[in-house]
Amino acid sequence: MARVRRPVVEGWFGGEGAEFALLGTRCRECAAVFFPREDAFCRNPRCAGTELEEVPLSRRGRLWSFTDGRYRPPAPYVSDPERTWEPYALLAVELEAERMVVLGQAPPGVTVDRLRVGMEVELVPGVLNEDEEHTWTTWHWRPVDVGGGGETA
Repeated sequence: MARVRRPVVEGWFGGEGAEFALLGTRCRECAAVFFPREDAFCRNPRCAGTELEEVPLSRRGRLWSFTDGRYRPPAPYVSDPERTWEPYALLAVELEAERMVVLGQAPPGVTVDRLRVGMEVELVPGVLNEDEEHTWTTWHWRPVDVGGGGETA
């Protein structure tokens, strides 16, 4: 049976290939951009705007900070207790145009010894988990020097 691909969080990212992007919202009143998205009101304390439009965010940015996830996190994080725990790199990335910092994992195989604050990274599709019915998709931040295109995992 083929697994159905499902986003981990609906509405936070979408698209395929070169169109894959994080999806934020922009206030039509003050032009402030938000991620995760905001659909009810402008989060800018100086703005009373309530009209927000969906916008794709920058696919590239600079590594602002990072850390090494060496422990198995507790629920609701999904990890298979039957599998050996694989550490992962967690990146904080300052988006190129929006200048906001967004978190995300590095793709499998990209470890902290490859990372340097200030290096350019790009957004790529990723897989968080798979079960019998679903492949749960997410995003990853991949160093640009890794090369290649397309999906991870």
